[in-house]
Amino acid sequence: MSVSTDMLRSFRNPRAVVRGLRQGQRREARILVYLMIACALFFIAQWPRLARQAHLDDSVPFEALMAGALFGSVFMAPLMFYAIGGILTLVCRFFESAINGFDVRLALFWALLVVSPLVLLQGLVTGIIGDGPQATLTGAAVFVVFAMVLAAGLRVALEAARAQA
Repeated sequence: MSVSTDMLRSFRNPRAVVRGLRQGQRREARILVYLMIACALFFIAQWPRLARQAHLDDSVPFEALMAGALFGSVFMAPLMFYAIGGILTLVCRFFESAINGFDVRLALFWALLVVSPLVLLQGLVTGIIGDGPQATLTGAAVFVVFAMVLAAGLRVALEAARAQA
């Protein structure tokens, strides 16, 4: 299936989608693409907020704000998410010693990709309305969906590790 269809299916049944992704080609390049697309969408999601910030306070030019967001979202965030994947692998190995680091990274990077449309919505809300209850509500929705998809992916990884042992 296509990635966009799998993303939509992840809102209803994330474990089945992650199981299907696990059955596909197990290449690091594929999950790196998931991560890079998510990070690029996170960068785009910041544009409305940055435009609002530059309009309200012209002490820092819009181009400088965009350059900082680009550096953080596209260059630094993937490194940070790989580190988080390593930490999650170590935590999961506490529960199941045979867990595969690739499966943990797949669960994390897939969860990031699944929530990226919601992050775009949150960026739009923050750019139009600013900080407030609406931005908090959309941020909470992003967090809940991310946690749900990540937990489902980690459960699939733990199940696979237990089946192999």
